[in-house]
Amino acid sequence: MLEYLRNAADKPLAKVLMFVLIFSFVGWGAAEWIFGGATRDTTLVHVGNADISLEQFNNERSKQLATMTKEEQRASYTDPAKASQLINSVMSTVTLHQLALNRAEDLGFVVSDKRIAEEIKKHPQFQINGQFVPWMFDMVIQNSGLSEQDIAASLRADVLHDMVLSPTKATLQIPQFAVDAAYNARYAKRDVKYSVVKFSDYKVDEPNDEQLKNYYAQHPTIVPETRSVSYLFVASDNSKPDSYDAGFAKTQKIEDMIISGDTMKDAANKGGAKYEKISNLARNGKISDKVLTNDLIAKLFAMESGNESEIIELKDGFVILRVDDVIAEHNAEFNDIKKSLISGWKKSEQRKQAYAKANEKLIALNHGETVRNLKESSVSRTEGAPLVVLNAAFAGKEGANSIVEDNDAFYVVSVGKTVMPKSDKAKKESLRKELEKMSTRFVMDDYTRFLKSEYPIKINERNYDKFIAK
Repeated sequence: MLEYLRNAADKPLAKVLMFVLIFSFVGWGAAEWIFGGATRDTTLVHVGNADISLEQFNNERSKQLATMTKEEQRASYTDPAKASQLINSVMSTVTLHQLALNRAEDLGFVVSDKRIAEEIKKHPQFQINGQFVPWMFDMVIQNSGLSEQDIAASLRADVLHDMVLSPTKATLQIPQFAVDAAYNARYAKRDVKYSVVKFSDYKVDEPNDEQLKNYYAQHPTIVPETRSVSYLFVASDNSKPDSYDAGFAKTQKIEDMIISGDTMKDAANKGGAKYEKISNLARNGKISDKVLTNDLIAKLFAMESGNESEIIELKDGFVILRVDDVIAEHNAEFNDIKKSLISGWKKSEQRKQAYAKANEKLIALNHGETVRNLKESSVSRTEGAPLVVLNAAFAGKEGANSIVEDNDAFYVVSVGKTVMPKSDKAKKESLRKELEKMSTRFVMDDYTRFLKSEYPIKINERNYDKFIAK
């Protein structure tokens, strides 16, 4: 028996079951001091009239971690981008699962006990040599902390999930004419002639103030909204109940001082909290402050001037935010940015002269006249000429002439004949599979959007910020 358990310990399902068992002890203990014995609101997401709990989120997270390599697991803890990616994947999975269950209930789908019994017998974890072994099923129940009803409920939910969503995953048959059309569109080439007229080929003198003012009137510089803010921070280790309680009580006393009329700075000094004041804080600007995360900056920009926030719980303490002043978005003063306007004015003048030259070349092409420095090329949709020329080559009709603009030049383009690709069976078959996957994904995405409209998803921000976002 012990040998079997040692061998089974590395299996993904066993890891999940062990996690559930551990969570049942540790999770409830943590909830006791966080929520207080009477109320344990662990709801993380509302999906229609149904709720997804923190335990369900953690169970799915454990499943996904169990499928990762050790390096991927480590990255999910140490790399913020990977951690965010994992959270998004888990949230997407649990919400889609609940959307399917909601739909199954509304459609009146039922899964019989006989079907559940068959699913249990088919599960590899309960089999030896392909045969169901009752004592293995009993052993998993005894060692996981789960009941037969728990396992049956989980399997029933999985079956209902598949009943609702499996039709959207069916492979759609792509007709041959569609494959041929996509193949021709992707691999066809076009003959094209084009001439480049660079802005830098034209020289301009230094502008005077009147010219700069006229340019600025047409190209105003917007100074984004900034804010003067302050905050107080009480450090505590919120993973430990005693530290959490002491830190929260200390922050509450400081909050009471502020409500009683003390300034935030005075209240912080009296209460022994860290106080910081920051001027000219931009919404998307970089800041070296370790407390003000992007989420807290977003909260500051959602607050009114002169207001303090409620007590905000962080992983390593508690914070109260304040918006001291708001400097609204406005046009910059001309004299403050006069020098920075010169390069823009010069490029604008060069652009005007370059366009005049490009237009001369276009007129010559339209009249069948010779145009100097005209390049000829057979281009695909991805190579053979600058990108703007490629786009013009396939957007225009054969024989069309046009001017297209890039960052620092104009291109005068003449579209020639279309060169159809030779038939390639292997490429067409690969393209067919690609189109099938795309079609299936489109159907799934459309149906998911329908489910979300029927059963709106709403995140419990308080619990999300407390247990997930931090």
